[in-house]
Amino acid sequence: QVQLVESGGGLVQAGGSLRLSCAASGRTFYIYAMGWFRQAPGKEREFVALIRWSGDNIAYADFVKGRFTISRDNAKNSVYLQMNSLKPEDTAVYYCAARVGGTVSTRPNGYDYWGQGTQVTVSS
Repeated sequence: QVQLVESGGGLVQAGGSLRLSCAASGRTFYIYAMGWFRQAPGKEREFVALIRWSGDNIAYADFVKGRFTISRDNAKNSVYLQMNSLKPEDTAVYYCAARVGGTVSTRPNGYDYWGQGTQVTVSS
């Protein structure tokens, strides 16, 4: 089992920044990749960014390219999402997820473990 705990959400004005953290514990040696997803009210959960646990494969959704940066610190078993130039449409609950398979995935059902989510609200 892998446990994931997100932190760092909050309320920010448009144009501001937030840094989300995701701490993994348990059988972290099984993790192949970590992803960030988000879900706004009434919408489906959508892919934001992913990173291989080794750090050599990173991908972003088009709508966050140039604004968000995903990174990881294996020594701390943590993944981060630096979010800059935030927009009101970025408002959502943000989730980190862990995949133990041998490939990366941008689909929510491709991930095996999920955190509880952290709320990000961007005011206009």
